[in-house]
Amino acid sequence: VQLQASGGGLVQAGGSLRLSCAASGRDFSIDTMGWRRQAPGKQRDLVADIFSGGRTSYGDSVKGRFTISRDNAKNTVYLQMNSLKPEDTAVYYCRALGPFTGILWGRGTQVTVSS
Repeated sequence: VQLQASGGGLVQAGGSLRLSCAASGRDFSIDTMGWRRQAPGKQRDLVADIFSGGRTSYGDSVKGRFTISRDNAKNTVYLQMNSLKPEDTAVYYCRALGPFTGILWGRGTQVTVSS
C-alpha cells in the first residue's frame, strides 16, 4: 500500500491550501487517515486524523482553521487549511493505519507560509 500526497506549496499568511493524500495498492483496508507535520528542528506533531466512522481529531494549534475530510470510495483524505500562519510552515506527512497494514507514511509535502 502506498500513500501519495499532493497540494503543498507557498502561500502568504492568511491564505489557504488544500492537501490531498490517496492510498493505493491491493487488498487493503484503512481505518484511520490523517496528517502530521514536522518543522525544522522540531518533532513530528499531530495535525488532524479522521477515523473510519467519520470522527475527527485535531491538534490544538490548527483547531478552527483546518478541516480534515475523507472520501472512502477513493481512499483519499483531504486537509483544507485556512487562515494559514507562518508557524504552519512544515513538511506535512500523510499517515494511514489499517488492521493489516500497520502505520503507513507518505513522502511528505512542503507547506511554506510567508509573513
